[in-house]
Amino acid sequence: MSGELLVSRPFVDTRAVSHDLPPRSQESIIKENMFPSSGLATVGYRTAKYTPDEWGAKNNSTFAQATGDRDNAERIRYESKSLHKETETRTLRSQAEGTRYLGERLQEINFWQSELHRHIEELTREIEMLLGQKRRLEKALEATEIPYAIATDNLTCRERRLGPDLVKDEVEEQLLREVELIRSVQALLKKTLNQTVNQIRADREVKQTLEQDWCDKSQAYSMDVQCGRYSNQSMDIQNHPSSLQLQEHVSMRDSWVRFSEENVSLARREEQASVELRRLVEGMLGDVAEDLRAQCAAVEQAFTLRCQQLGEARARLEQHLAQILEETGAQERSIRMLRQALHDKEAPMRVAESRLYTRAQRPNVELCRDAPQMRLVGEVGEIFSSMQALQDQLSAARGSLRELEDTRMALEKDLSCKKHSLMIDEQKCMSLRTRYPTVLALSGY
Repeated sequence: MSGELLVSRPFVDTRAVSHDLPPRSQESIIKENMFPSSGLATVGYRTAKYTPDEWGAKNNSTFAQATGDRDNAERIRYESKSLHKETETRTLRSQAEGTRYLGERLQEINFWQSELHRHIEELTREIEMLLGQKRRLEKALEATEIPYAIATDNLTCRERRLGPDLVKDEVEEQLLREVELIRSVQALLKKTLNQTVNQIRADREVKQTLEQDWCDKSQAYSMDVQCGRYSNQSMDIQNHPSSLQLQEHVSMRDSWVRFSEENVSLARREEQASVELRRLVEGMLGDVAEDLRAQCAAVEQAFTLRCQQLGEARARLEQHLAQILEETGAQERSIRMLRQALHDKEAPMRVAESRLYTRAQRPNVELCRDAPQMRLVGEVGEIFSSMQALQDQLSAARGSLRELEDTRMALEKDLSCKKHSLMIDEQKCMSLRTRYPTVLALSGY
């Protein structure tokens, strides 16, 4: 047996490591192991033994360690329970706040969706009404072609008037005014039609923008509704660590609100522009129809007055022609009478001249200038004077007859012109003007 003294084993407490306790210092460990073993009791033994003091100290140390560990465990357990309640409360409050924010966001999105939907419906109605106005403008523009054709045809027909009737009268002036009015009306209708087409295009573009915005908000609303339905018991929830990172193109709430307000404001401007344009088109179509019908009435009144004047002129010409024809007949009878009178004077002239010639053959003193001789000479002179007067009167009658014939021909020609002009104005022009469009047709209905 060895005579060496055996020292006690160093005491190493492994519970500090197992229970995550702070390690004790080396000095405390040495103090716990400073009690030497009894030399006589350990003589002849290989193992070291503790003294009662060591045993008591060891128990006290164990008891103290257990007490400290128990207190530390109770403290940690209390802190864990408090932390659990605190985190649970904070998590529930944060989740409830997030749900509340989602609800407020849904209300805001729903408000803007309602605004967008209302303006989309309003723009749809405006587009439909503008399309109706566009069709009215097209029909009104098409309807003006008939008055234009009528007016130009009237002017062309009246160019075929003859002689002095080819005059620039009130009818022609009114027809020229009508042509200019129709041209200006057509230009105005075309300009208004282009404005209407542009406004319809603008309304459709704004409507498309609003519909796109409404679709985006509807999709966002559905997503937020889905997010609001998520709960801790939901089966379709999972971790998305990358969702904490904000995208670069994300918008801010102020810019989101400003974008929606700008869209609604743009829709309101286009709606107001559409309403004003519809009012303009409505009033313009009414004014155009009234102006065209008023000018048509003025032209027809001028035609009526002109036809009345032509009728009166024709009646007077017919009256003068009848008088001329009657006078021509009387003058022809007068000429025949004068010629007969001249013929009747030839026999008395031959008688008187034969008597003078025979008496000029009297012999010697019997050839005297007696009363019969003087009477015969006077008779011959009287008959010659009568015949000369009748001849002059016959020449005057024949001249008057020629003048009457010329006047008759002039009256007949003028009467023919009046009848021709009256036929053009009454049968050609005024009958064609019965096809003039009504106020409703000119208004685009």
